Amino acid sequence: MKRIKIDRSKCISCLTCVTACSVAHDGEDPRNRVVISSDGANSPIFCRNCDLPECVYTCMTGAMAKDSETGYVQYDKTRCASCYMCIMACPYGVLKADRMTQQYIMKCDMCVSHPTQTPQCVAKCPMEAITLEVAR
Repeated sequence: MKRIKIDRSKCISCLTCVTACSVAHDGEDPRNRVVISSDGANSPIFCRNCDLPECVYTCMTGAMAKDSETGYVQYDKTRCASCYMCIMACPYGVLKADRMTQQYIMKCDMCVSHPTQTPQCVAKCPMEAITLEVAR
């Protein structure tokens, strides 16, 4: 399984990763964001595709599911009840409701439907602060 790795020391908060995510998803809300930590460090926030994902365990409809082949947590909006249990359960504060309808969850899909099948936040980061590496 591949995971996104962040080198916070390289991040300059240019928001290219956020824009690349939005463009890769046809202008929808980005599935990531950049925040400034309490000590002033830039902190890109992405889904960690946890080994034991709380979002999956709390999802009563099965809209959140871990793909056993890729290891990615996938979201099926057709099954979502918009209860936001996954948002409340995520220990990293990654998940959020879409801004326009507040009906769907914005969750990183690792750009598996993109022609390159590479997360566009990784591909477009000018500082190489965001990389993709094989999880151990």
